[in-house]
Amino acid sequence: MFQTYVDNGLVPGLISLVSRGDETRVEVLGKMAYDGPELQRDSLFRVSSFTKSIIAAATMILVDELRLSMDAPVADVLPELAHPVVLRQPDGPLDDTVPAERPITARDLLTFRLGLGESDNPALRQREEELDLHTFGPPVPRTALEPDEWMRRLATLPLQYQPGEQWLYSTGSHVLGVLIARVAGQPLEEFLRDRIFEPLGMRDTGFTAVDPARLTTAYVGDDVLDPATGSQWLTPPSFPDASGGLISTVDDFHAFTRALLNGGLLSPAAVAEMTTDQLTPAQREAASGFLGPETGWGYGMSVGGGRYGWAGGLGSLWSTTPADGTISILLTQRALWTWPEELFAEASAPAW
Repeated sequence: MFQTYVDNGLVPGLISLVSRGDETRVEVLGKMAYDGPELQRDSLFRVSSFTKSIIAAATMILVDELRLSMDAPVADVLPELAHPVVLRQPDGPLDDTVPAERPITARDLLTFRLGLGESDNPALRQREEELDLHTFGPPVPRTALEPDEWMRRLATLPLQYQPGEQWLYSTGSHVLGVLIARVAGQPLEEFLRDRIFEPLGMRDTGFTAVDPARLTTAYVGDDVLDPATGSQWLTPPSFPDASGGLISTVDDFHAFTRALLNGGLLSPAAVAEMTTDQLTPAQREAASGFLGPETGWGYGMSVGGGRYGWAGGLGSLWSTTPADGTISILLTQRALWTWPEELFAEASAPAW
């Protein structure tokens, strides 16, 4: 099935993985770029929003260790968010605000209900762009801000909704990256490496490509978004993008998904929370245009239809079916929003 899309040039290459129990099947098809060398099993992909699931797990490590409380105000660690104001009307002017009815919590960040996210308010989106916050879409180009300055600028924005009121993709993950680093007392990538990547053998995962020769080229349609040569992922970012900035391989990410399914990384209670729909029916309905019908949101991933998982906007899909232990991962270099409908439908089916 997937070979057809490589043969007709829709994608330069792809890697598919399906596992269940002790059996894992991997297919490596095509090239690292349209004019590049053959794709290899250990080729490096910009996994984009797969990052959100890893960041959610990192947050839950701190919760498991009682270093972070789910329902305490995050202003204890992020004082920039101590006094948020909220737009009187979600589509209203930015200077017409009211005080937030309650503090923002870690649970709000994990469930994307902090009150900020991908907004349909043009004035709010324009202000974010002016502030160089880069909270929408794949992180190309990256923001040049350091984490503390990024937080300071974010805090100048009004919330579009009251905390806990509405699901909005995906500023919560950005903020979690700063929160994790401050609670842990170390840079975000260092914490991820110490607590997730090294314990799980994820040697190739990080915010910078570990081997430039293995980095694929990223495309939007037929146009190059980020080349392998000269890629921004070849140098460490000033702001590690906890929403979509990680590089990984199919085997590295498979190790992470297996740890969620089989244990060893988090407490069973933490995994259960992550993989359970946290939205109210009204919130799920309001988010259905983005999440899809009958699909909710856990922590850092969607939940519905007996599965959990998520997508990376630069061309990746992942799902886990816990009932039978099936994990499906697909990595490509072509942005999801440029896929034809039939490829997206086929690739979204569990276990192909």
